[in-house]
Amino acid sequence: MGRIRQNGDADARLSAVVGLSQAMAAAQTSAPAPAPTSPGAAHDPEAVAALSHRDIAHAAARGACEAMGGTFAAISVWERARGRLRVLVNVGDRAPGEAEFPDDESYPAHDFPQIAESLHERWAGGARAPAWVEDEEGPLRDGDQEAPGYRRVAVWRRRGRGSGVIAPIVLHGRAWGELYVARAADAPAFTRNDADFAAVLAALIASGIAQNERLEEVRRLAYTDPLTGLANRRAVESRLDEAVELHRDLGTVVSLAVCDINGLKAVNDQHGHEAGDRLLERFAGVLADCAATLPGALAGRLGGDEFCLLTVGPTADEVVRAADDLCHGAAALELGEGVACGVASTGDPVGDVRTAHRIFRLADAAQYRAKALRSGKPVVAGREGGPDDPTLRLAADPAPPPPTPERRRFRRG
Repeated sequence: MGRIRQNGDADARLSAVVGLSQAMAAAQTSAPAPAPTSPGAAHDPEAVAALSHRDIAHAAARGACEAMGGTFAAISVWERARGRLRVLVNVGDRAPGEAEFPDDESYPAHDFPQIAESLHERWAGGARAPAWVEDEEGPLRDGDQEAPGYRRVAVWRRRGRGSGVIAPIVLHGRAWGELYVARAADAPAFTRNDADFAAVLAALIASGIAQNERLEEVRRLAYTDPLTGLANRRAVESRLDEAVELHRDLGTVVSLAVCDINGLKAVNDQHGHEAGDRLLERFAGVLADCAATLPGALAGRLGGDEFCLLTVGPTADEVVRAADDLCHGAAALELGEGVACGVASTGDPVGDVRTAHRIFRLADAAQYRAKALRSGKPVVAGREGGPDDPTLRLAADPAPPPPTPERRRFRRG
């Protein structure tokens, strides 16, 4: 009977491993990482990188909780620069105030010597990092409040948890974080065999995270301009399509500023293409700074000397102010001759906007008008005379100025 039971346990665990792998694979989508929500997170590379794995960590935690017969599971990421373990996701029976996706739930690594020692180890040779069991029969039994793990076990008790198993998640030979699975206080305690199984699950989770990292890098390359680091044309097209759909469904204000650097050819001819690239990079920095003043804005390079700023939500006046700042910033650069900038917004009287092609055509026409006028300020579609607005007429012209290759998709619609 014992052997049958063991075989049954082995089959159940194998099934759980397969299920966990499938769940992580399903979580690897093309959706962008969620925006950081805690103060300073946007400037913390470790925090941003961890957020890109949030969905796969959620699937992994659920799968591990089920595989281990737990009632709760969490995956934490090791933030070396801050010397702490930050909880990325909590699943299962959460205590009051315990968020599924915490903004900033973290634990100083020095509070847990065993964890800190594990996190600083290297497993470059491919050896599996050891897992261990912690429960209330350990440090709490002798009342030693300085014993390793006392604080964590005390927290578990307050949250109605008993035995817990911890397994380091090792990525590229170093600890990336940890898997933690707990059972209720009145449930059977985890065993050494359970800890060994948790180590296997942690290794599986690490492989899923590594694959997700590779996918994220592919996505980054596919949607990022290599010279400036801004969104590329493909990323702008995708976001603009989504934005216009949101406008059609909910009436959300969508605005697009299109700008063209004046004098780039002269810079290339007189100073060389390295100087031209430097101008593009510096203007990209000015554009990114302006984008940062508008919630959720996307700064992009369409190709060559053509850039854009796309917003969803901010008012037309807010976008025009940012575009005005952009013109001033570009004029202050040591190279080039400023920019020609055109703005189109569904918050202005520009008529019905049902397609990405339409709003791009409007912004493009405004940009051409700004270039023709040699204007140091943005030209805004719909703000120069109602139905007789020259930008609206230009956008309606069946034979607009010749498009560059980067713009043909938008012009065709």
